[in-house]
Amino acid sequence: MSQGKKLRILFLTQWFDPEPGAIRGLPLAKWLLEHGHDVEVITGVPNYPGGKVYDGYGIKFFQREVMDGVPVIRVPLYPSHDRSAIRRIVNYLSFAFSAATIGAFTAKKADVCFAVSPPPTLGIPIFVLKYLRRIPYVYHVSDMWPDSAVESGMFGTGRFKAVSEKVLHWWCNLIYRKSAAVTVLADAPLEVLVERGVPREKLRVVYNWADESLFYPMEKDAELAKELDISPDRFNLIYAGNFGVFQNLEIAVRAARKIRDKAPDLRLILIGTGTEEKKLKALAEELGATNVSFRNRRPYSDMPAISALSDAMLVHLCDIPLLRWTVPSKTQVALAMGIPMLMAAVSDTARLVSESGGGIVCPPDDPDAMAEAMLYLASRPREELKKLGANGLEFYKKRISLEQGSQIMEKLFLTVAHGTATGCGEAQAP
Repeated sequence: MSQGKKLRILFLTQWFDPEPGAIRGLPLAKWLLEHGHDVEVITGVPNYPGGKVYDGYGIKFFQREVMDGVPVIRVPLYPSHDRSAIRRIVNYLSFAFSAATIGAFTAKKADVCFAVSPPPTLGIPIFVLKYLRRIPYVYHVSDMWPDSAVESGMFGTGRFKAVSEKVLHWWCNLIYRKSAAVTVLADAPLEVLVERGVPREKLRVVYNWADESLFYPMEKDAELAKELDISPDRFNLIYAGNFGVFQNLEIAVRAARKIRDKAPDLRLILIGTGTEEKKLKALAEELGATNVSFRNRRPYSDMPAISALSDAMLVHLCDIPLLRWTVPSKTQVALAMGIPMLMAAVSDTARLVSESGGGIVCPPDDPDAMAEAMLYLASRPREELKKLGANGLEFYKKRISLEQGSQIMEKLFLTVAHGTATGCGEAQAP
């Protein structure tokens, strides 16, 4: 434990392990526990992403469990994660009220609360903990609200959308203002919050790390490669994930077709499913992109081994304002596994890849630029590709890893608990 003081830290988050994507969840809680602090968690009944309660859990008044030594209080909620705005709102509010009542008064007294958003309805239990239990809080912004909700169409159009956006802006700004400190995932959202009136000295950038229990450098699985028809004699550029509008993988299909005859050993392999799947398959057939192949969605547990089969991993995000504020998790995964990247994105995502030396960057939404990037990577000697991967892994260890991020969070919690939050330092990346 650094600085020699034991803290009692309360995590407040709607989603927690075993739900996927809870990077700020159990790994950070375990690290803090291992470094001498007491940690307790208030969270919901696991139901994400399918909206169905996980086996072994139920909608009860509350449930206690211990996960790898971390005490967890689970409060009831309305399980849902579909496209219905009403059901999503009920899901958010049900957790907020359960956490503000059952959770807030069941949890032990803490020195600091770490609140992980979204959703912003988390502000309800936050303020109960702050004003009734006298617990200061650090607010982590992993998704910009109301921007992401508005962009997703959650509030429709017209007057309802305008009023909802205005109310949510006011509410989110109130949460920022009353916080002891605010953490964000990258520099771009930090600057947005500064423009919205959050004092710069209250802000810190702490990158998301990868799930290091799953994603680390590993050997290629020959049996899996055979099962997926991924030949080690070719250059395999792999995308594994959602085939959605924001990923705009049409660009990658068009780019691959442009260099089909120039790089005969290159294969673009798209693994997953999504709303654009049929459209992408039809486009590949129409263009004659015989160097593009599709594989069905695989379990998340297969993703490390699938990633390890890549000669390079593809990441593409449309250039729209909302996506400039995020760093997709595939970035950290590739860096942590030492796999080169072809990154077609802007802002912090592109900057991280450039700084790491772990891949090459090209403009998004540009099939000509992506085709050039594909051709460049496919023509590199194997040793040069290994060097790119090694650069990325070294950068990850020094700047992004669980160890680095947890040290920063620990220091911030100590600062807040000591009552000197405004002195938390320059708002800059670790």
